[in-house]
Amino acid sequence: MRNSKYILLAMLALGFTSCEEFLKEEPESFLSEDQYYKTQADAVNAVNAVYFFLNSGGSNIQTPYNTLFNTGMNMAGDDEDPGPGATNADVRSLSVLAHSSSNLRIYEIWQQHYAAIKKANVALEKVPTIEFDAALKTRLIGETKFLRALYYFNLVRLYGDVPLITEYNKSVEAASYEVAKSPSTEVYALIEKDLTEAAAALPATYTSPNVGRATAGAAKSLLAKVYLTKASQPLNIVAHYKDAVAKAEEALSPADGGTGTYNYDLVTNYAEVFLPAFKNNKEHIFSAQFKSNSLNQGNAEYPRAILSGVPGLTGNYAHMVRFYTVGTDKFFSIYKLFKPGDKRRDVTFVRSFTSPANGKKYGLAITNTTIAGDSTPFWNKWLDPASSAVTNQAATNVPIIRYAELLLIHAEAENEANGPTAKAYKSLNRVRTRAGLPNLTAGLTKDQFRDSVYLDRRLELTYEYQRWFDLIRQKDASGKSTFVANEQRVGKNNAAEKHRLYPIPQSEIDNNKLLVQNPGWQ
Repeated sequence: MRNSKYILLAMLALGFTSCEEFLKEEPESFLSEDQYYKTQADAVNAVNAVYFFLNSGGSNIQTPYNTLFNTGMNMAGDDEDPGPGATNADVRSLSVLAHSSSNLRIYEIWQQHYAAIKKANVALEKVPTIEFDAALKTRLIGETKFLRALYYFNLVRLYGDVPLITEYNKSVEAASYEVAKSPSTEVYALIEKDLTEAAAALPATYTSPNVGRATAGAAKSLLAKVYLTKASQPLNIVAHYKDAVAKAEEALSPADGGTGTYNYDLVTNYAEVFLPAFKNNKEHIFSAQFKSNSLNQGNAEYPRAILSGVPGLTGNYAHMVRFYTVGTDKFFSIYKLFKPGDKRRDVTFVRSFTSPANGKKYGLAITNTTIAGDSTPFWNKWLDPASSAVTNQAATNVPIIRYAELLLIHAEAENEANGPTAKAYKSLNRVRTRAGLPNLTAGLTKDQFRDSVYLDRRLELTYEYQRWFDLIRQKDASGKSTFVANEQRVGKNNAAEKHRLYPIPQSEIDNNKLLVQNPGWQ
């Protein structure tokens, strides 16, 4: 199964069309590897294959930013739960931190990322050998390094020490694929190197049809996030807070105290961050690109949050908010962390759906005697008005890093490096002002400001595959991890330090005798 799945992905990434054509006894246009990487078009296709792992989907394949990070990561956090439509045992066990090293979703995240890294390594070996436009070649290599850095950044945060593979292995010997884990510091060193080189090689912007590809500003913004992560738990290399500030300011627009020339800004209407009609706007620094019902490149996440049984809508209510008890309210959730005037709340959630078939509203009441009229909130960020009634795939892009997050990175890193300075306040208040909230109270302590940034990150970025990465890195006033306390606060009383890292998939350990399991896992 493992090998057949990998072969399928490879076929899709290279554009094979059908099994019937592939299995002809005498293929009319069969190309060997040495014959293939010869032209500019071949080089572009090789790099496009690396992007493939961001957005592809289908009935049998989930890729990281097309549902897999939700089913295989967000469910483990404190905001989301599998809904009634999520019947997969691996997803449900992950949601209560009862997962093991044989969990399929944990394996798929590992496998998908390493499949993408292999494609990146192929491109980095082959593209430089092809003779074509030098400027385009430099750009394609920069894009590939950006993507490889992103994939390794996800892996090192989720699994800790991981095998560091930087060359294309063409061997047919199984033993040659046995690679030991490298220390996370070495993995981060490659990530920083790749992003630095990508920033120097990539353009500031693109024109159609290349809009959405990695840019210099995206490389700098992601590197700022890498520095913030290294300065946080568990590495605690606090000198990197200053690096995060400096790198963020290279991408921030001058109006926000930066030197960036990328014309990034917040859109006025929070809803326009997500609606397909406004995709790739000035707030999107780098996003996974989606097309509705186009070669399985539609965002399959949206219908999973829609209440099932609404006439004219495709929904299975597989993903829902996590309810927990606060005081006398047994149905507290992230929805109730938003202040009533916060404009983000009613973009992020809806409390009922209007049927396009009969015009009636459908919702789900909560039996909550402490709050009159309480009702279930449904996630709504991936709304696609043009397709939601007729398809289960949306054209809604998934932001991987956007300008609001860059401002929050800047605010957090500046506070940690220098205290709650005017710069830190300015960046955080930019995000709050767009949300319709007043400026943060002046005169906060460093610890109070940190808590405020953490809360606004949670509210601003919820359902965007960010929360778990924040849970495992954030700290309290004493510098200790808040992971266990945050998980236990929402009823996950079995949460332990070991859960901050995923286990290495058991199938990988079985196939690679050099791999060692993460602490606390069997």
